Amino acid sequence: MPYPDCDAKNLFVRDDEKRAYYLITLMGDRRVDLKEFRRRCGTRPLSLASAGDLGFIMGLESGSVTPLGPLSDEERKAAFSLDADFADDIIGVHSNDNTATVWMQAADLVRVVEGHGNEARVIEL
Repeated sequence: MPYPDCDAKNLFVRDDEKRAYYLITLMGDRRVDLKEFRRRCGTRPLSLASAGDLGFIMGLESGSVTPLGPLSDEERKAAFSLDADFADDIIGVHSNDNTATVWMQAADLVRVVEGHGNEARVIEL
């Protein structure tokens, strides 16, 4: 792995009414506190989204969640949140399949997701 400190971990979560979905990308060795994320972003209570939701919204299978997934989100349901620790760095993401990693500038990733029309933000996690 050319950039071991820049590997990403992704969580696909939903609110308790299944109306809002969030793709959270953070450093691979970190954990996200969903209660803190909720407080910072002003969301309803959150939990992991189902494999069915993941497949329906982004066309992905469990284990293949990637910040490139919103590019398949035709209804732009998933908001993308990137850990601020990546903001000025390289990030390693799967290319909608967990068999390969794509390395890119995190700022470019945010621009690509925003360009598709999904909400994208950089946030302290």
